[in-house]
Amino acid sequence: MSTEQASPRWQRKKDARPAEILDAALTLFVEKGFRATKMEDIARAANVTKGTPYLYFQNKEEIFKAVVRDTLVPRITNLQAMSAQHEGSCAELLVRLLQAWWQDIGSTRMAGLCKLMVAEAANFPELAAFYQQEVIVRGRQLVADALHLGIERGEFRPVDIDSAVECLIAPLLMTVIWNHSFGGIPCCAPAPAGPPEHYLQQALDLVLNGLCTPAQNNN
Repeated sequence: MSTEQASPRWQRKKDARPAEILDAALTLFVEKGFRATKMEDIARAANVTKGTPYLYFQNKEEIFKAVVRDTLVPRITNLQAMSAQHEGSCAELLVRLLQAWWQDIGSTRMAGLCKLMVAEAANFPELAAFYQQEVIVRGRQLVADALHLGIERGEFRPVDIDSAVECLIAPLLMTVIWNHSFGGIPCCAPAPAGPPEHYLQQALDLVLNGLCTPAQNNN
């Protein structure tokens, strides 16, 4: 038997352990929720000893923050870079941003973190404040900046930016909540609106047609 084969599972490369712990935590947070997930559950799912997560993270709250920083935050950073490099119209930018968000976050298991925070934010205000700053504020600002630019260019009519941001984000959030609640029950899926991509496209078309100036709508 080789040395590698004889080595117990907890002797594998230490550098891999934090990533394995975070991956296991993400799965458990999405499946069970934050409150119901225990540190020993995370260790078991990561195939490490019970005390190993504490070598890298002080507590479950710190693991949750690390999961968010490891998954959602980099993707928001990518969206910011995409927005900064965009050369087309602001309507096209909004379409790209929202479609990319759905593809990279909303349609993946990471979206379960969004649903988790909606469900458990009131019970964990410190985590809610963290998530607000790291994810929600940055995501909303991306959409708000595109709207501001569209108004400045004359592509969009003047509107209340905060309300317009909500109109654009609400269908995404509602779809995520549905997919990670009723959508997971066979007798309830799919949602009445049909496939998520179709519903989100229709919602986006409605908002964009309301935003665009008459000249833009006639093009």
